[in-house]
Amino acid sequence: MRYPTWHGARRGDPVIVNGDKERRQHWTFVAHVVNEATSEEWVEVRGGRIGESKGRSFRPEMIFPANAKKGSRVVGLSLDSAPQFTLD
Repeated sequence: MRYPTWHGARRGDPVIVNGDKERRQHWTFVAHVVNEATSEEWVEVRGGRIGESKGRSFRPEMIFPANAKKGSRVVGLSLDSAPQFTLD
């Protein structure tokens, strides 16, 4: 199943991917995906270097809110560990 929202992130929201190369790139959330047969899950994002629009998938624990980046480090908890719901 594909879900357009996940733990407070909606399609098009900026996110940080905590990987060596990916941390220096720009990403937006696309979807949260769960394979019901195997219970595997991943998060689809779009972006990359400035001007790119690659589609990629990462494990949920690698996805952080956009405000988690401080310099070259990612601080705080991932969206998987600490959802960022709004009070709408």
